[in-house]
Amino acid sequence: MRIIGGELRGRVIQAPPGRGTRPMASRVREAMFQALAPWLPDGRLLDLFAGSGCLGLEALSRGAREVIFVERDPKVVTLIRENVEELRMQERAQVRGGDALVPYSWNGEAWADVILFDPPYPLLDDPERRPVVLAALHQLIETVLAPEGVLVFHAPRRKVDRVHFDEGLQVAEREYGSHALWYLQAGEQ
Repeated sequence: MRIIGGELRGRVIQAPPGRGTRPMASRVREAMFQALAPWLPDGRLLDLFAGSGCLGLEALSRGAREVIFVERDPKVVTLIRENVEELRMQERAQVRGGDALVPYSWNGEAWADVILFDPPYPLLDDPERRPVVLAALHQLIETVLAPEGVLVFHAPRRKVDRVHFDEGLQVAEREYGSHALWYLQAGEQ
């Protein structure tokens, strides 16, 4: 995988082997980061379900001040740390092993200018886990997202609909092939 923009453009990072993680396609990533441009300079990000760390590292490359990566798999946490070190981003990155759906992984207070929320697709397919994922998303917006911040929810196209989000949120969806990016902000449209 490559960083596609910013000061680290063209640098290669490691991806976890196998099919346990699902890296976001380059064209979807580029579209997302173009939309996030107003928040990135000096922004603070929370990258949940971080996988290879590609999204958070891309944000650092494009000027983010700080990124906290949260990933559950210990082997993948080690890989993210290696990617951060290889790119010499240790001073601006914090890598945590933990469950991205549990509040102790988030640092409770409203601090994040951008939250990247990219849960594994099987969690959204599971009728018991899906409500947990959506509840965590809403709790993140209420407790961790800064007042003018934005949460980006990556989901399979047509797996999520506007009705899944609380009233009073600003919601915009962009579709890219089989992917959907939902941009969520607190406050009325």
